[in-house]
Amino acid sequence: MRRVIIVEDETAAAVNLRNMLKTIAPDLEVVEVLESVEESVEFFSNEVDADVVFMDIHLADGDSFRIFRSVDINLPIIFTTAYDEYALEAFKVNSIDYLLKPFKEEDLRRALDKLHRLTASERNVERERRESFVESVASETMHTLLVRYKDKIIPVKNDEVAFFYTSDDHVALTTLDGRSYPFEKTLEALTQQLPSDRFYRANRQFIVSRSAVKDIAVWFGSRLALNLTVDTPERIIISKARVPDFKQWLQSVHLV
Repeated sequence: MRRVIIVEDETAAAVNLRNMLKTIAPDLEVVEVLESVEESVEFFSNEVDADVVFMDIHLADGDSFRIFRSVDINLPIIFTTAYDEYALEAFKVNSIDYLLKPFKEEDLRRALDKLHRLTASERNVERERRESFVESVASETMHTLLVRYKDKIIPVKNDEVAFFYTSDDHVALTTLDGRSYPFEKTLEALTQQLPSDRFYRANRQFIVSRSAVKDIAVWFGSRLALNLTVDTPERIIISKARVPDFKQWLQSVHLV
């Protein structure tokens, strides 16, 4: 849900804008309505949790550009005014659109579409920047894996990892103490980058850490079934063709 602030000194105009927003964009929430320059300066002097500001230019105690001379507003601004002579000055601040009163729902919809395109573009740029950072750090060494979880980047040492598991094109990392995180690399990429003395590609679904191997059972058809020190979403089976390679890997790592 996107959060909206309205700066408007005419009650009827504020109510009309709120109703129009509710009609064309019900996912928007109007979190504050401000009526003056003084009130706005005080409000924006504190940290503000919002996504866009709809701002009239003529307020009861002066024009709204005075607000920007007193505080920094790092939010997109959509100006709503009955006067067209302020358009140039409006675009000197964080304005993304300029709606002349009385505007229609189509005008408001176009402004919101513009906001959506701009914020989506910013999110893409930020995501690419973060991905570049993660990739650059990860490419330097795979001794530490960088896991994005919610709004954080969590470092996980590879000697903390029990296994990687993929299902429906989604990869998850599970640690030796049972924590599980989504992971953005494919198993194919991880196979190339993880230290081969510590990790083994058991099958299409799993990469396992030698630290997590508890014991091995002989399975049907001369296959092997791995039991790990943590629970796994399904049984880990080593195919008959891969058994010699797996045994060699397991013996060699225990000799290290």
